Amino acid sequence: MLVQKAIFPVAGLGTRFLPATKAQPKEMLPVVDKPLIQYAVEEAYAAGVREMIFVTGRHKRPIEDHFDMTFELEVALEQAGKQELLDIVRTVKPRDMECIYVRQSQALGLGHAVLCGQRLVGNEPFAVLLADDLMVGEPPVLKQMVDQFNDWHASILAVQEVPAEHTKRYGIVAGTPVNDRLTDVSRIVEKPAPADAPSRLGVAGRYILTPGVFREIANQPRGVGGEIQLTDGIAGLLRREKVFAYAYQGKRYDCGSKEGFLQANVELALQHADLGPGFRDYLKTLEL
Repeated sequence: MLVQKAIFPVAGLGTRFLPATKAQPKEMLPVVDKPLIQYAVEEAYAAGVREMIFVTGRHKRPIEDHFDMTFELEVALEQAGKQELLDIVRTVKPRDMECIYVRQSQALGLGHAVLCGQRLVGNEPFAVLLADDLMVGEPPVLKQMVDQFNDWHASILAVQEVPAEHTKRYGIVAGTPVNDRLTDVSRIVEKPAPADAPSRLGVAGRYILTPGVFREIANQPRGVGGEIQLTDGIAGLLRREKVFAYAYQGKRYDCGSKEGFLQANVELALQHADLGPGFRDYLKTLEL
C-alpha cells in the first residue's frame, strides 16, 4: 500500500521564539524565502504524498491561508506581467495536492496530535513530519523512508546518532542492525538520561507509521511530561509489529531552537542559486 497521507502536527505555541511567534505560527517563520511548513510539505509531496493533514490549534489560520488560493495576489501579479512571481505563488499548492485541517483542542502531546488525524488517515500507512526539523537530503529524506517502507512494509523511523549528553532531548532506539543504515528496533525510550539511554540513535522528526499505532496511542497512559507521547505508542506497536530505524542520508536543522534556525538560514542561503554567491562574499567581509 502506498504512503499517500501525511500528518503535520502544528498546534504548538512556539514559545521559544517569542515575541516573533506572538501573533504568527512558528511554522510560518521563513528560512531564506519559504516558511518552515512549506519545506516539510514539499518534502512530503516529493515522496508521493498527496493528502496533507494539518493538526492545528488556535491562531494557526496563517497556515491555512498560505496553502489556499490568493485570488487578489494572483490577479495583481498577472496584470503586472510578473509571471515568474505568479509561478512561485501557484507552486505553493500543486493542483493534485489536498490540504485538510483538524483542530487539536488541547495540547496533550505529540501522540495526541497524531491521534487527532486518525479518522482522516483511516486504515492506511501514513507519514508524520515535524516542521521544526528542516531536513535536507538527496533524494529528500521522506522519499528515502518511503522507499524503505516499500521494501519492508513496516513502520520506519528516521534516526541520527546524537551526542550522549543529548539523549534526554530525543526518543532513543536500540535494536539489531539489518545493514549499515537500517536497524530492527527492539526498544524505544522517550528522552532518557544519558546513563539510561539504550543507544545514541535519536529519532528525528520524520516517521512512516502503520495504522496500528493509533490503537496503541489511544490505550496508553500519559508519559514523560504528563503528555501522550508518540514514542510510547511506537513502543506498544513494537509488541505487535516490526519497526525499523533508518539512518537517513542528509542533514537536519533543529529549527525549534534559535541556534538551529539561524544555522538553517545561513547554510540554505549559501546554497541558494541566486543569493548564494553574493551572500558568501558578504560573509567574507565580516570579522568573525
